[in-house]
Amino acid sequence: MTGSEGRMGMKVLLVNGSPNEKGCTFTALCEIAETLKTEGIEAEIFQLGTKPISGCLGCKGCAKTGRCVIKNDPVNEFLDLAQTADGFVFGSPVHYAAASGALTSFLDRVFYAAPAGTFLLKPGAAICSARRAGTTTALDQINKYFTIAEMPVISSEYWNMVHGNKPEQVKEDLEGLQTMRVLARNLAWFLKCKEAGERAGIALPEREPRLRTNFIR
Repeated sequence: MTGSEGRMGMKVLLVNGSPNEKGCTFTALCEIAETLKTEGIEAEIFQLGTKPISGCLGCKGCAKTGRCVIKNDPVNEFLDLAQTADGFVFGSPVHYAAASGALTSFLDRVFYAAPAGTFLLKPGAAICSARRAGTTTALDQINKYFTIAEMPVISSEYWNMVHGNKPEQVKEDLEGLQTMRVLARNLAWFLKCKEAGERAGIALPEREPRLRTNFIR
């Protein structure tokens, strides 16, 4: 396997956490998606849309079924797609120096309800768009979901952000768009390396029984 060749069916899910279907975040995700395709990786943009997304109810019903008990939003649809996805990119506009409320509620429930192995050792990347500031704190917030789920975090040559108040302005952020393309190529390279390792017989890391130590006993 050389160049841009990848395993048939290798796929990355890109989540648009903005209520604007084709806004600034979407523009950045499209740059990633198009670059992934040139690397032989299928890319699908998953829109959260404008319907309300509830926060987690803490009912633990998902522990029995692997699905969220709330069924009128995109969480379970995404969980179904995530089972066969090889990697993930979660994008968000910056709202008050944080990820959007919709994406935050979505990620809380997705990562809590996901069946074991859904995200294990699958690469993840966060991207943000902003008019001006708050991007790094929003990126830190999203990255925390990856690092509690044993997901390798994919980076670029700069923090994964674009700037602009409109899609047309994002397209003028040449460094930001380049950052998205480098991110996509790094993600594709990681996926190909992971596949090559699997074909070479390199086993996944040994699993240990999970230990939980509460601060207060």
